[in-house]
Amino acid sequence: MPYRGAAPALTDLLGGQVQVIFSTMPASIQYIRAGNLRALAVTTATRSEALPDISAVSEFLPGYEGSTWYGVGAPKNTPTEMVQKLNKEIIAALADPKLKARLADLGAEPMPMTRAEFEKFVAADTEKWGKVVRAANIKAE
Repeated sequence: MPYRGAAPALTDLLGGQVQVIFSTMPASIQYIRAGNLRALAVTTATRSEALPDISAVSEFLPGYEGSTWYGVGAPKNTPTEMVQKLNKEIIAALADPKLKARLADLGAEPMPMTRAEFEKFVAADTEKWGKVVRAANIKAE
């Protein structure tokens, strides 16, 4: 069932309207820790340091990995100097101990990258999920 974000999906899960969802760790971890939700597994390649007692799907389905990630983009014609400055500032922010601790508490794992590394990462992830879409013959509605 499609939802317009994690909040309505979690609301329906907590209210018993649906029995299971795939949610991001930052959106659901507070409910898991409070005992309002039971996590069945994490979809990252390995267990999460934030919830070490929760199995990774890959433990019973070898090779499975379905992580969510977030990135910062800019319009294609943004000057290189501006992109480099933004990248430098974002990497510096991600290195801040307070921010690192907060993200870790939410179960988020920062992946600071250069522009080239991020482009390569996005291309690889696009290819990975493109294979899934083609293999499952998924079509846009």
